[in-house]
Amino acid sequence: MTGFFAFKNELAQIKAPSSITLIESGLSWNGDSLPHYPNSKPKISILKITIPPQSELPLHFHPVINAGILLQGELLVQDEDGNSLEMKAGDPIIEVVNKMHWGVNQGNEPVEIVVFYAGSEGMKITEIVGD
Repeated sequence: MTGFFAFKNELAQIKAPSSITLIESGLSWNGDSLPHYPNSKPKISILKITIPPQSELPLHFHPVINAGILLQGELLVQDEDGNSLEMKAGDPIIEVVNKMHWGVNQGNEPVEIVVFYAGSEGMKITEIVGD
C-alpha cells in the first residue's frame, strides 16, 4: 500500500491548468476607443516582430484592431499626440488604431513582440507613413 500513497501524493502535487487575463479593454493603450470590426470576412494575423538594439520602427498606423505581448527587451511607443508607453518583457499592449505612432528600442538587446491583428480579407494590417 505504501506505493499507492506515494503515487497519490505525486498526483496531488500536479497543478491544474490556469489562465490569467493579461489585458482586456475596449480602449487602446493611449485611451482611444477601439473601432467596430469590419463587416467582411475576417482575417486574423499573428506576427512576431524583432526590433534590433538602438533602432526604431518607422512612423506607421494600423487600420485594424491589434494587441500584443512584449517577449523580450524594452520598447518605447509614442503616438502622434505625444502620448508614450514604456514596455518591458511580459507587458501586454492594445495598440492604437488609425493613429500614427512608432516604437523605439533604446536598449542593447533585440526587442521581440508578438502581435495579433483582427482584420479582414484585402485589408492591410500596417501602413507605413510616407510609402
